Amino acid sequence: MSESVDIHVPGFGQGLGDALLVEWVVGVGERVERGDVVAVVETDKASTEIVAERSGRITAHLAQIGTIFKTGEAFYQLAVD
Repeated sequence: MSESVDIHVPGFGQGLGDALLVEWVVGVGERVERGDVVAVVETDKASTEIVAERSGRITAHLAQIGTIFKTGEAFYQLAVD
């Protein structure tokens, strides 16, 4: 049985607390391995790839493309093995 956990937005560096979600690379129901690119966001400074911190299957996206979110907010849900 797998446990579903919320994955939170990582820190983007000094003074960068907001990011705009521009692309989901992995869809709901797809499996990711630790280090796989999950999404692409833009900050004031650059476009950044968000990578999976752990392996599992994405069960929900908690933000839509165009959403601006802050470091620490829940970003997606992952069913971990």
